[in-house]
Amino acid sequence: MLYDEIGSKDHDLSADDLKRGLYAAFEKMGARKKVLAIPPDYTRLPSRAGELTEMTWQYFGDKLTDVLPALGTHSPMTDQQIAQMFGSLPASLIRVHDWRNDVVTMGIVPAEFVKKVSGGAVEYPWPAQVNKLLLEGNFDLILSIGQVVPHEVVGMANYNKNIFVGTGGSEGINKSHFIGAAYGMEKMMGHADTPVRRVFNYASEHFTNHLPIVYVQTVVGQDKADGRIKTRGLFIGDDFEVFDKAAKLALQVNFDMLDKPLKKVVVYLDPSEFKSTWLGNKSIYRTRMAIDDGGELIVIAPALKEFGEDQEIDRLIRKYGYFGTPATLKACAENEELQKNLGAAAHLIHGSSEGRFGITYCPGKGKENLSRAEIESVGFKYADIDEISLKYHLSELRDGYNTMPDGEAIYYISNPALGLWAFKDRFNY
Repeated sequence: MLYDEIGSKDHDLSADDLKRGLYAAFEKMGARKKVLAIPPDYTRLPSRAGELTEMTWQYFGDKLTDVLPALGTHSPMTDQQIAQMFGSLPASLIRVHDWRNDVVTMGIVPAEFVKKVSGGAVEYPWPAQVNKLLLEGNFDLILSIGQVVPHEVVGMANYNKNIFVGTGGSEGINKSHFIGAAYGMEKMMGHADTPVRRVFNYASEHFTNHLPIVYVQTVVGQDKADGRIKTRGLFIGDDFEVFDKAAKLALQVNFDMLDKPLKKVVVYLDPSEFKSTWLGNKSIYRTRMAIDDGGELIVIAPALKEFGEDQEIDRLIRKYGYFGTPATLKACAENEELQKNLGAAAHLIHGSSEGRFGITYCPGKGKENLSRAEIESVGFKYADIDEISLKYHLSELRDGYNTMPDGEAIYYISNPALGLWAFKDRFNY
């Protein structure tokens, strides 16, 4: 059922607009006694999900008993991040998802189904895992709150991904990531109907349809005229229709189709959001279909301090590096530790340009930042952030095409998490 929908590519929804839409949907749902909210973590700060979660608490009061940020494999939120994202929401409501220990398996998607939807790319059963709180909390409303936006693993983020990955377990997350990598992320990004989504939908229909899950989804994009981040849509419902509508709008809002491939792309990673290549490689995922063969991607990452947010994943990235699909598949076949961490293997594939274009990282120069040796050891190039900052004055760049004083043409992106860029001849419709 679709409880509410507001939006178009020209909308600019205010906090009052969001509150009215959210509360109208709550009224249609009827009285509830115990509510769980599952918003994203700080890495989705522009999603407006933090405000929507705060509004949910203001509406339900003490009936909202738990807030479980959909961390997936990410690090737990800090007190400062919680306060900034969720406002007046009591921090005592926050629960931390442990993807290695706090999960239960709801059912198994058959290997035959996974093989069929992936076109034979993989053939293994997939476990539908969720945080045990969803089952043990006796909730009569579970609100999955988040943003629909192009995504490298599933095509379009959110909907049941927020449940099966955001609150999922090690095996489910690892295997779902590898399905996408083996199938090919360039065939999926920007699409609502993908092999990974079909696996999640199978799990929703067969294993979690008894749970009182309602999806609250935003569509957020950066205005090309004034550079402001604007909320274009709000969609609230409990079935695939709510995701389908949001995904269609997100494709209009978050996708830039280019007439020519780009020779040089400069991406800035906000230090409050991006501290690892696990997250920062969105600069690669979201631009790879736009960059020309022999082109260059420069990633300015002042807060880059680690490769993986999880210690074991960080170790695996350091050991195997971003050296392309053949090297990663060979390492996976020969090493049990990668076989047990297919999500890490998938990330290594995602983070390589397959030798098609150069990737240069420019981390900050503090003691906590990754060093030149560390950057180069995993297959990236390194550049001095001060020199790059002198060459490309970020305060003077606008998102999109820029011509530098020396005549060099670059394409600038201030937040890779908000979009998807592709050369028209490379995008798979």
